[in-house]
Amino acid sequence: MQRILVVDDERPIVTMLEQRLRRDGFDVMAAATGQAGLAALDEPGYATVLLDIGLPDMDGFEVLRRIRSAGHRLPVIMLTARGDEVDRVVGLELGADDYVVKPFSPRELVARIRALLRRTAEADALRAQLQPERQAASPIELDHARRAAHFHGHPLELRPREFDLLALLATHPGQVWTREALLRQVWGGDQHIDARTVDVHVRRLRAKLAAISAVTEPLQTEWGVGYRWVE
Repeated sequence: MQRILVVDDERPIVTMLEQRLRRDGFDVMAAATGQAGLAALDEPGYATVLLDIGLPDMDGFEVLRRIRSAGHRLPVIMLTARGDEVDRVVGLELGADDYVVKPFSPRELVARIRALLRRTAEADALRAQLQPERQAASPIELDHARRAAHFHGHPLELRPREFDLLALLATHPGQVWTREALLRQVWGGDQHIDARTVDVHVRRLRAKLAAISAVTEPLQTEWGVGYRWVE
């Protein structure tokens, strides 16, 4: 049984989510504050986190920032009463995997959770079948089985979708990928994800690569088309 952590201080919403998720076969743990949610993640085994932005002790953005800083790579879906595009972009920049605006349909939320977990599981299963790829002439080293990457010999701390995006680009050096093609390959063509999500993930990847080596910039923009990896 997959376990979900719900971090939200609105008791009616939490009760509704607990009832619906358990009915759909999930185990649910609830936390009413950001600190309680972070403490709950000290225990491994969660499949995903449903994280509200408006928490009493700190906002959900800060909780998400701390989740990623602690090295947790599990998918996070933000729950918010705000519909501002800026909030969605900020959440994606910090490492959120999806966004749901309140009030939301419980049925749609469960469908999004299942789709997100299915994409993650399928990607993990596919990578596990592949042997580690280590190219001496390349600055990037990919270990698909462990979903780990090194750049110029230094480890990269990557979110699941960041690894998928990097692996796709780096294993097809020189090939130009449109945003739409990357969405289909990495996100499975999820209709709730738009092309700006690709741009956000590319910016995050570039920042992590540049933090290791600013001499080379292998992740390049093909203006008006998309992105490519250049050795």
